[in-house]
Amino acid sequence: MLVTISCVPVKELSYFNDLDGLAEPVVNPKIQKTILPFDRLYIKILSTDPLTSQIFNLSDDIRNSGGNNSLVSYQVDEAGNINFPFAGKINVGAMTTADAAKKIQNALNEYVSHTSVTVTFIDNHVSVLGEVMQQGVFSFTQDKLNIYEAIALGGGLTRYGNRKNIILIRQEGDKIMHYKLNLSDSKIAGKDYYYIMPNDVVVVEPMKSVSTSYQNNTYTTVLTSITTLLAVLLFMGYKF
Repeated sequence: MLVTISCVPVKELSYFNDLDGLAEPVVNPKIQKTILPFDRLYIKILSTDPLTSQIFNLSDDIRNSGGNNSLVSYQVDEAGNINFPFAGKINVGAMTTADAAKKIQNALNEYVSHTSVTVTFIDNHVSVLGEVMQQGVFSFTQDKLNIYEAIALGGGLTRYGNRKNIILIRQEGDKIMHYKLNLSDSKIAGKDYYYIMPNDVVVVEPMKSVSTSYQNNTYTTVLTSITTLLAVLLFMGYKF
């Protein structure tokens, strides 16, 4: 009886239980991430003039010679500005990396010509907690990754991870938002929160069977102890 109670139905451990009923593919266009306050940007300046490249990318040369693998970055402040050499403050808030590169290039054209600018995100992190194989803070290089990729960074769900109760915590402006995700729902790909954003927190809640299992383990231990005690007493000739 205890074993039967502690078993978890296969349906609770499967993804996409409703896949057979999905008539049309789910559409979710992957919109490019825009630059937000406190993002960190890596900016590479290329020029036909070696001296210009050396000036703007001096930090890279020092990094490479010193053996430090971390990229030198520019942090976006609360107003969406970065403080760039010579050009000073440049507002790149709410821009894509491509648009930000063009704006930085135009700002530099006042000082140097024939430059090419590349802007990329760095230090993207997602925190994965709860019923996963390995909890922690994980870095990723994509502008966005989906919820399944984020959980895969944590090694996937444990046997007690509740696929129908995944909590996504995201800061939107000055608000902390909580979203409940159901990984068994095939239409999840059409949701706005299907893609993970930098600094999101993913919490995998446990299934109710976890507490039942723990209780069963306790009951099993108690019953085993009682059975052992009775066996010893009977062996010693004790009569009830």
